[in-house]
Amino acid sequence: MEVGLDVLRQVKEEVGVPVLTDVHDVSQVQAVAEVADILQIPAFLSRQTDLVTEAARSGRAVNVKKGQFLAPNDARNIVEKARAAGCEKLLLTERGVSFGYNNLVVDMRSFPIMREFGAPIVFDVTHSLQLPGGLGHASGGQSEYIEPLARAGVAAGVDAVFMEVHNCPERAPSDGPNALPLERMQSLLTILRDIHELVGSQAAKQAKA
Repeated sequence: MEVGLDVLRQVKEEVGVPVLTDVHDVSQVQAVAEVADILQIPAFLSRQTDLVTEAARSGRAVNVKKGQFLAPNDARNIVEKARAAGCEKLLLTERGVSFGYNNLVVDMRSFPIMREFGAPIVFDVTHSLQLPGGLGHASGGQSEYIEPLARAGVAAGVDAVFMEVHNCPERAPSDGPNALPLERMQSLLTILRDIHELVGSQAAKQAKA
């Protein structure tokens, strides 16, 4: 963990961007909060009350990935726990729900449902296309569907998009099968920006009507 946090410090200093990273245990929160701008609760730990509460008390923004085993309405409990602990900057992330063995699907209804809880909604597009354990010895993925799924999520009104991006996915240490190749990122971001602006303008018109 110390090596990882040192790398994140260098990124902040040399690149000048905020950084986000996972915390997996209550004992990690304090040290990680000294470096990371956003503490992320992994999907499989999203129901761990002590971890959510400790991250919420850190003073940092917190991003909780909704577990693949949770319904959208179940995320309300996560929001209530974090806010009760004093978290004012909370994000909820959709990353698909288990659909049989080795497969995930995204229920587009989850975005408006979770937005009702008052937290910005992030769509983790690439992890939603993971095939857990699909390779037998590791997780597979369907990166060919990243663009259409991302477009659909932004059209459904998400506030942010999370993507694994790699310049050579076949050599990525992890998540390679569901990562977006770097050369496809610019065109996708341009399209997502345009869809976001269109959705926002239509929502503004409806609000005035």
